[in-house]
Amino acid sequence: MAEKRDYYEVLGVGKDASDDDIKKSYRKLARQYHPDVNKAADAEQKFKEVKEAYDVLSDNQKRATYDRYGHVDPNQGFGGGGGGAGDFGGFGDIFDMFFGGGGGRRDPNAPQRGNDLQYTMTIEFKEAVFGKETDIQIPRTETCDTCSGSGAKPGTKPETCTICHGSGQQEVVQNTPFGRIVNRRACTNCSGTGKVIKEKCGTCHGAGKVKKQRKIHVRIPAGVDEGAQIRLSGEGESGVRGGPAGDLYIVIRVKSHEFFERDGDDIYCEVPLTFAQAALGDEIEIPTLTEKVKLKIPAGTQTGTYFRLKGKGVPRLRGYGQGDQHVKVTVVTPTKLSDEQKELLRQFSGTEGEATPQEHHETIFEKMKKAFRGE
Repeated sequence: MAEKRDYYEVLGVGKDASDDDIKKSYRKLARQYHPDVNKAADAEQKFKEVKEAYDVLSDNQKRATYDRYGHVDPNQGFGGGGGGAGDFGGFGDIFDMFFGGGGGRRDPNAPQRGNDLQYTMTIEFKEAVFGKETDIQIPRTETCDTCSGSGAKPGTKPETCTICHGSGQQEVVQNTPFGRIVNRRACTNCSGTGKVIKEKCGTCHGAGKVKKQRKIHVRIPAGVDEGAQIRLSGEGESGVRGGPAGDLYIVIRVKSHEFFERDGDDIYCEVPLTFAQAALGDEIEIPTLTEKVKLKIPAGTQTGTYFRLKGKGVPRLRGYGQGDQHVKVTVVTPTKLSDEQKELLRQFSGTEGEATPQEHHETIFEKMKKAFRGE
């Protein structure tokens, strides 16, 4: 048999602890280890140990005897269970705290807010830039129109549960070696609602709610970006017992664009330049989100140079104005040159004639053509 631990050690107090200190420590540990609260395998044993220590140290005569003789005195009668069946060694206060004695209990018939819903919407790149309005179909739980949410057949109404008398809870009383324990749990007769439906609604079968497909009109604001959430208040599932409906959150996913890329309110694109355009300078036409604009390329422009088109970006979602468009130029090196062109290059004349760009740059031209067409 394992040797008993020192009672002061069990309660975590010193030998000079006051009665209040002992009581406070006991209540704390009793709450922690009570089997109805703590489901650990050793919780019940620890609870018994705490109870035994408190029974001794809370009694001045027993405490004095224990301080003198410890666990070995045959006349102490330690571990005898302390108070009678109706006295739980002060633990009744704690049980009231846990199981509702004098404390506030949730009204099972109180209004309850409906659940929020989430819907993921995928839109085109330019729809995110300029916004759009559309209708979506949302499956959601709504109040049954037939019974107005009562769950009862029209002409009837739910009745107060005769088991819990409308409280939604049942009390189970147990007499244990440690006293009288009162457990409270959801009433099994009414499932914690406090009401019993004898004649159920034929539409919702007593649930008070039905699943419906609801069409909802959605406005996507201009400038919305990937991952943004749009909250539609009251468009979630309906509340319970007259409670407010939840909200609908629309999560935005934006498709990528072949020519444009976005970073916040700014737009980025890449355009090709011939060797001659970069060396001699030129004026080229650039597609933007709304139109085509002229861009002047200075002579001697290097590949990778960025040019900014002010105000040609995305409308600012929160604020005024628009971002900018940043144009990166890539110089395409010719691969097919005549002997004359090669000689001219050797002489640094800066001309390349009608040479065809490399194949891997052809995709840049193709994307740019689609952007000009507004695709």
